[in-house]
Amino acid sequence: MNITPEKRPTAGNVPMPAFFNPANAARWGYRPTMSQVFAEAQMLRKRMAQKPAAKDDKKVHLLLIDVQQDFCLKEGTLYVGGRSGMGAIEDSGRIAEFIYRELGALTKITVTMDTHLAYQIFSPSFWEKADGTPVEPHTVITAADLDKGTFRVSVQAASALGLNYVWLTKYVRHYTSELEKAGKYMLYIWPFHCLLGTDGHSLVGVVEEACMFHAFARGADFKPQVKGGHPLTENYSVLSPEVRIAHDGITPVGQQNVAFIKMLLEADRVIIAGQAASHCVKSTIDDLLSEIVAKDPALAKKVYVMRDCMSAVAVSDGKGSFYADFTQQAEEALTRFADAGMHVVTSTESTDTWKDF
Repeated sequence: MNITPEKRPTAGNVPMPAFFNPANAARWGYRPTMSQVFAEAQMLRKRMAQKPAAKDDKKVHLLLIDVQQDFCLKEGTLYVGGRSGMGAIEDSGRIAEFIYRELGALTKITVTMDTHLAYQIFSPSFWEKADGTPVEPHTVITAADLDKGTFRVSVQAASALGLNYVWLTKYVRHYTSELEKAGKYMLYIWPFHCLLGTDGHSLVGVVEEACMFHAFARGADFKPQVKGGHPLTENYSVLSPEVRIAHDGITPVGQQNVAFIKMLLEADRVIIAGQAASHCVKSTIDDLLSEIVAKDPALAKKVYVMRDCMSAVAVSDGKGSFYADFTQQAEEALTRFADAGMHVVTSTESTDTWKDF
């Protein structure tokens, strides 16, 4: 769908950029032409006398979680379609339009990038069944399964990671037990996704160009936060891994992202969107809320969660039902965040109408 300039929607009193086409939200491999994005941003900056973001009186930080092709497009290996099947695609379009509409209100945009390698604890390559056959994606592995010998660490994975097999076997028993004690997630084996260097790891183009347009138009920094590279822990939240210390009580397997936590807490307002509402978005907000509660619970009111710019993981079985559906968990989390004082909002409403904004 091409939009003519005459019919092009506007962002407040400013026309949407000529390059913006909402249909690109559904296009795998769509890549922005950065020279055009830069040129249009410079024209807007001069025409509208956009002040540099650094001079904003109110510092507003937009945090976009894992808006990558593997999550946001149907061709992706872990597409977050939600129950409708169109979830992340429609979310990406709304995120881009929100950035253009609220360009002058947004001081900084940060995207997180889920980043994985060949052998990680949540990958099929890491595990095998008792008979030596591979473990299929969407399998849940519990501590009890390990005790019974239903699943075991692949010798190949231990070798690839340069780890002692006995040590690693003890570690995964500890890891699954720690997850179960925390009560947030079980160990879930995901399809290979967001592998470093693959097309699926890339930002979805329609959001990337909006972020870059903001950077060029407002003179704003734009640096992704990379997460998920440690082979021995999941890292749903950009702020902290699921497990930080191995069974030996000595070996670290991850750490808090202290610098980024500080950055978010220092902002006057934090707006959050991205994928998936049931996992990486939820975990990031949970961790942020924990930091807020420890510092000052009243700070929760400066966080705005855009519910129409995120979807839950719902894996269709192709027969009208789902292998896995985390929609309820996502909805329960939104209720919990609102009860804590955060604002659950929609992107189509002006930020001027958001309470306390």
